[in-house]
Amino acid sequence: MKKLLSIAAVAITMSAAVSIAADFKPGIIYDLGGKFDKSFNEGVYNGAEKFKKEFGIEYRGFEIANDSQREQAMRNFARRGIDPILAVGFSQAAAVEKVAKEFPKVRFAIIDMVVNLPNVESIVFKEHEGSFLVGILAAMSAKSGKVGFVGGMDIPLIRKFACGYVGGVKHVNAKMDVFQNMTGSTGAAWSDPVKGGELAKSQFDRGADVVYHAAGGTGIGVLQAAADAGKLGIGVDSNQNHLHPGSVLTSMLKRVDVAAYNTFKAAKDGTWKAGFSALGLKEDGVGWALDDNNAKLVSADMKAAVAKATQEIVSGKIVVHDYMADSKCPY
Repeated sequence: MKKLLSIAAVAITMSAAVSIAADFKPGIIYDLGGKFDKSFNEGVYNGAEKFKKEFGIEYRGFEIANDSQREQAMRNFARRGIDPILAVGFSQAAAVEKVAKEFPKVRFAIIDMVVNLPNVESIVFKEHEGSFLVGILAAMSAKSGKVGFVGGMDIPLIRKFACGYVGGVKHVNAKMDVFQNMTGSTGAAWSDPVKGGELAKSQFDRGADVVYHAAGGTGIGVLQAAADAGKLGIGVDSNQNHLHPGSVLTSMLKRVDVAAYNTFKAAKDGTWKAGFSALGLKEDGVGWALDDNNAKLVSADMKAAVAKATQEIVSGKIVVHDYMADSKCPY
């Protein structure tokens, strides 16, 4: 009898788990560039895939082809019972604000923008802190005294990356030149690797030894240009070191994978909360990538310099300028 009761209990537990998995239907609406952009969107995708693998729960994903699809896709998800709905990118803010009001019982989350509603979780990152670190690495690697930056869409968020990067470079050598170019002023700037490569090449031709990109799929062209020129590129968001081993100095990690995973897990566990969070070095929300693909490019002195700067940023001894708070970059 005890054995039968035990089997019954296991069966009930398994049935409950299956029921939870069936009822729980999270979803993602990716930003322009698609889930396989090898950068920002793909980081979110990787976090969702980790969640799926660990818990056996499927999620829905939608890749928009143009800006007009954001609101429609979000509303369709909400009507179909998708919950939570994770919106990837600042450009989704207006759609989130509108649709979240229409569906107050559906949980929404947005990365890279703040939407103040009782059913929205807003997740932003301290990209300037991570960019400061890779700026240190770039400066210590550049024999010419010149480095570069290629941004995607010319918006304050990307200027935030650039300003932090310049701060890290100048922290090492205040006299270094930092070339900067933005790819464009529309969403197309995230998916133009040809132009990204052209901009990077122009910076290499001007003497830059290292170019850092914060440009989504456009950045693939930047890293290719670095490899072609025998120079160094710096990746962003996801670890891009493997794309051109030996030519990618490092990648500034923006842990959107962790944000996606944590959002889904908290919603599943019943611990999800609306509100605002800002993830920086202290919260392990940003960082830099070191692996077999770039180990030979990063010296012991470089590691030590980054470790010291990390400690000083976390302690508050170094305060990296936040362009989003003050658009006058002081470096």
